[in-house]
Amino acid sequence: MSRIDELIAEHCPGGVEHRPLGAVGEFIRGNGLQKKDLFDEGFPAVHYGQIHTKYGVWTEETFSFTLPTIAAKLRHASYGDLLIATTSEDDEAVAKATAWLGNTDVVLSGDAYIYRHSLDPRYVAYFFQSDRFQDQKKRHVSGTKVRRISGSSLAKILVPVPPLEVQREIVRILDTFSKMEAELEAELEARKQQYEHYRAALLSENTDGVSRALGEIFEMRAGTHVKASEISGDQLETHPYRCFGGNGVRGYVSGYNYDEDVAFIGRQGALCGNVHRAQGKVYATEHAVAVTPKSEVDMSWSFHKLTEMDLNQYKTKSAQPGLAVGRIKELVITLPEIKEQRRIVEILDKFDALVNDLSVGLPAELAARRQQYEYYRDKLLTFKELEVA
Repeated sequence: MSRIDELIAEHCPGGVEHRPLGAVGEFIRGNGLQKKDLFDEGFPAVHYGQIHTKYGVWTEETFSFTLPTIAAKLRHASYGDLLIATTSEDDEAVAKATAWLGNTDVVLSGDAYIYRHSLDPRYVAYFFQSDRFQDQKKRHVSGTKVRRISGSSLAKILVPVPPLEVQREIVRILDTFSKMEAELEAELEARKQQYEHYRAALLSENTDGVSRALGEIFEMRAGTHVKASEISGDQLETHPYRCFGGNGVRGYVSGYNYDEDVAFIGRQGALCGNVHRAQGKVYATEHAVAVTPKSEVDMSWSFHKLTEMDLNQYKTKSAQPGLAVGRIKELVITLPEIKEQRRIVEILDKFDALVNDLSVGLPAELAARRQQYEYYRDKLLTFKELEVA
């Protein structure tokens, strides 16, 4: 019998009371803090967008600060409070939360809530990640393009409230899983940096070749417009061809442009310079440039080279930055002989699989670890409900 089973048998053998979050705490709306108020030093501050992108289950430090004069006008979170981002463009991210465990107060922006409660801080933060929380949350999320949830709605969600000893043991177990996941993420990031270093060395420092403009080596064509209504999210019999935009596969369409091994370069806005590769019958939207070799050029080498070039740096400096096909064609590279291209590909494909292939290497191990963590998180946070007489 595990330690958690022993604690449950000792402290709550008949089950655990499930109470509304509003009954074990209060939701306090953040206010006033804007992105322009954030600095590199000063009073600890968290903008709701940072909860989505920079923070995990808990934190002791902030990435940003604000002026003490600004902080004095804002609502403060204290040690143990939960910081909750209440808006997002997708439902899953609504109510993403992190527990504040710093030794000072912190201020929070609007579109966020402070949850002040009587639970173990990390226990309730893990609960906000759980399937049980997500399932209850769905019925309270509202809005069209921007999805949101209110403090009054969050207050209605039921949370299992085991004794503190049980809460802390659950936190200890889940912290162990989180630490192992963080270590794998750090190793994967180090491998990615190593991969990028070797890729640059092999592709940029190779002087044994001829200088050629990309337009001499490749056929480059901008894709064509397709209506959003014509794109399917699933591969249906009536929409069997993958549709590529600037950020990769957008869906499936009934017609196709290309029936070959092709690379796609994103050419609009923040997606400028993204490089993807596809084989078979595919469709390219106007947000992508389709690239195919004109002569004896290895397509795998081409993919690695186009990725390494960081094409985003060549986008236009306008209100809507983009990559012009003519500008890309003018870029000059050193083209090694085909034998050398294939030698480079053999090395880089191994690195690429190690850091990007979800079926092998570190990504596969990390995916398995995350799946294991999610399984035990939801299992540990599921309790028999105490029957109240």
